[in-house]
Amino acid sequence: MKIVDASSAGIAEGARLLREGGLVAFPTETVYGLGGDATNGKAVARIFAAKGRPSFNPLIVHVAELDWIADLAQSDERFTALAKTFWPGPLTMILRRCASCKASELVSAGLDTIALRMPDHDVARSLLRAVDRPLAAPSANASGTISPTHAQHVADSLGDKVDLIIDGGPCRVGLESTVLDLSERHAAVLRPGAVTAEEIAAVIGTLAAAADNPAAPRSPGQLASHYAPSLPVRLNATAALPDEALLGFGYSPGATLNLSARGDVIEAAAKLFAMLRALDAPAKHKGIAVAPVPMAGIGLAINDRLRRAAAPKG
Repeated sequence: MKIVDASSAGIAEGARLLREGGLVAFPTETVYGLGGDATNGKAVARIFAAKGRPSFNPLIVHVAELDWIADLAQSDERFTALAKTFWPGPLTMILRRCASCKASELVSAGLDTIALRMPDHDVARSLLRAVDRPLAAPSANASGTISPTHAQHVADSLGDKVDLIIDGGPCRVGLESTVLDLSERHAAVLRPGAVTAEEIAAVIGTLAAAADNPAAPRSPGQLASHYAPSLPVRLNATAALPDEALLGFGYSPGATLNLSARGDVIEAAAKLFAMLRALDAPAKHKGIAVAPVPMAGIGLAINDRLRRAAAPKG
């Protein structure tokens, strides 16, 4: 880990690392973000591992330009009006992922939605343009600790788990962004922030009350929520039953798909949601058997996700 000034050279170095799958902390107007290429599942998995997140929560994806949205989400007139009013700025909007969404499913924690923001910070926007890819970037601190508003906060919290820190000085707002869910007919604020509900309502009309549903939270800052297969999921399987597909890990003879043949939990995290979706085919199988995944590092998050997937359907 090293800290560089927010010079053109520092931004260029950060962009190079991000394109190579590295993690780079950078300043925004809210807090410092831990950035990774949102289109690279392994880079996104590294974010969860670096933060030590106990589960896969949706991550906010940062963009530099409005025309990037078409490659990520389905927008509507409400989004357009709000983006015109508040972007760049501390407002995150949740939209439905488009069919050709370029972002990894891991940024959405397996949901069919994606959280998007355009930061109001010259360094952040310059970095995004230099990478020319959307960046997943939760706060650059260990999970459960105070969000960082200075570069040194990032270094103190994450150390060598981040490849580079771009020092752009203290954050102007110092509070995480407002999160607004636009994926449903009635918009709702899921996380309060610098952009108030009253300001949002002045643009798009009355907002719905946010549903407090631990089983289906949709936002960063809420409890974890994940795509649940329609088929039953059986954990810690050494082999599949005749009517099951086997999701393997490491040495898994007969696996239908394998999260990581070499036993790499980072690779497994990056592939988890896509492989669960691929195996969730009632016409082919009656269940999904899952090989054991180690309870260490990001393996804790993988197992958290799998426990939820295997829970009895309500």
